Amino acid sequence: QVQVVESGGGLVQPGGSLRLSCTGSRSIFSTRIMAWYRQAPGKQRDWVASFSITGTTNYADSVKGRFIIGRSIAANTMYLQMNSLKPEDTAVYYCNTFPATYHYWGQGTQVTVSL
Repeated sequence: QVQVVESGGGLVQPGGSLRLSCTGSRSIFSTRIMAWYRQAPGKQRDWVASFSITGTTNYADSVKGRFIIGRSIAANTMYLQMNSLKPEDTAVYYCNTFPATYHYWGQGTQVTVSL
């Protein structure tokens, strides 16, 4: 049973921007802290940013000041606006609850930052 679906990834040059989206069931978005994670090739999956139901946002130091997380509970959607992208941001990006729920891991969306 698919709970969340990520979209919006692609190939972008360094310094460019992308906006990722995550859609899911209203019961998840309205009751849980939601987060973005990413996994680069050969590395573990890391937390990127999170958004609580009260509106509190938190970011990993590596993306602070460049990424913006937001959510629309009414639309059952969460997004990640990524600006000033760097090659080291290349990864598969996932959305999930925070802490992560095992069976919510989806396919993710690939982001590649390269010339």
